[in-house]
Parts: sequence; structure tokens; C-alpha cells
Amino acid sequence: MPDMSVLLPLVGLLMLIGAFAGFLAGLLGVGGGIVLVPAFFFAFSALGYDSPQLMQICLGTSLATIIFTSIRSMNSHNKKGAVEWGILRGWSVGIVIGALIGVAAATQLRSVVLQALFGGLGMCIGLYMTLGRSDWRLGDTMPVGVKRATLSSLTGFLSVLMGIGGGSIGVPTMTLYCVPIHRAVATASGFGVIIAVPAVIVFLFTDIAVAPPLTVGAVNFGAFSVVVAMTLITAPWGASLAHRMDPKPLKRLFGAFLILVALNMLRKVMLG
Repeated sequence: MPDMSVLLPLVGLLMLIGAFAGFLAGLLGVGGGIVLVPAFFFAFSALGYDSPQLMQICLGTSLATIIFTSIRSMNSHNKKGAVEWGILRGWSVGIVIGALIGVAAATQLRSVVLQALFGGLGMCIGLYMTLGRSDWRLGDTMPVGVKRATLSSLTGFLSVLMGIGGGSIGVPTMTLYCVPIHRAVATASGFGVIIAVPAVIVFLFTDIAVAPPLTVGAVNFGAFSVVVAMTLITAPWGASLAHRMDPKPLKRLFGAFLILVALNMLRKVMLG
């Protein structure tokens, strides 16, 4: 049993991080996983559970929380009529296929490789959020056919490898195809459910040699419970605020924060 002097502060920290992650999921559609994965990595490492499979636990636990956060956030957005259900239906099959391929890859990779992937992809997302312009366009309408199948599968695949809900990839993609930012954020909240459900089912049956207490497969239900309790409260707050303000300044600030998080993850990889 971990020392209570270490455990209690970490539980408090996870409560704050869960509240922050839920708020961001509702406000920016970025998915709380972009915050939760490095937070879980820090918490489990501090408790002495560092191992070659630690990142699998972080990804699986993050995706489990995203199921509930995304449903809560999507319902809040849907009450305002902002969810594009046609996009969700059209992208769902590709996202599920990509997510299943992603979790198959994630269960075979060492923690250090997943850390490097998270850091590299996090840097790309952070740079786009910080430097991206609202007038950048790839097309006037959302893609269909082979292009949609490719982009939706890639969204599911990369999201699972990072333990995120898809909004960090889905929101930029939709805005680049002329979907208004508020509708893109609302619709991306639904990506999380489509990505996380099949991935978590597989993660629950993943064999992990060294795991914290209350872990089933690669999902730690202790951290999951603490974070979900907070995200269910704060995700609707973020969704409500998203419809009353321009999220661009906050998105740029969060992009800069994400770059620092990604650089820290890459630093740990290089230090071994």
C-alpha cells in the first residue's frame, strides 16, 4: 500500500486535473486525455509503478474516462443543436477501425515508445493550436469516399496511441474543411465515445505485469473514479462557456501549455 502522505496529495492533484480536463473537453473539444495521460504517468511513477508497460495503463485509464466525459460534453452541446450528426455517422466506422488498429499497436509497444509518440504528436497539435490560422482551408466541404475513410481511420488510430478523445485531431480537421468552430467542437466531443469504447474493451483484457492497485487489464479504476467524478461536473461548464465566447485566445494559450507538456515527455524519453 503506498504511503498515505504520498497518496493523498496525488488524489487531490488528480481531482484538480480531472476538473481541468473536463472543462477543456467541453470548451475546446480537445479531449481531456491530452492532460490526463501525462498526469497519470506522473502519478503512477511517483507511487513507484514505473514499468515498460506504464504508458498502456495511462492510455487505457485516460480513454476510460473519456467515454463518460465525451457523453456528458456531447449531450450539453446537443441541447444547443450544435452536433453535426451526419459527420459523426459518416466518420464512425473509420474511427472504430483506426481505434482498434491503434490499441493493437499500443499493447505491443514499450512505454518509452508510446512516450515518444505522445510527445511528438503533442508537439504537432500544440504548434497547430498556437500558430494555426482560422482562414486555413483544405476544402469547402467535409471529405467523402477514400479521403474520409483515410482521415477517420487516422483520427482513431492516432487518438488511441495518445490516449485522447479525438478532438485534438478532429476539431482542426473539421475547421480546415469549413465546419464552424463551435460545431466542430460539439461534433468532436462525439468522437471520444466512438474512439474510447472499442479501445477500452481491448485494454481491459491486456496483460500488464506491474500495475497499481485497482487495475483491471490496462485500466486503473482508482484514478478513473477520481477523474470521472470531476469531469462529469466540469465538462458541461466548458461546453456552456464555449457557446458564449471566442475560444481562440484560450486555444492558443493551451497550445503553448501542450508544447511544454510534450517537451517534458520527450525529455523523459531522452533521459531514459
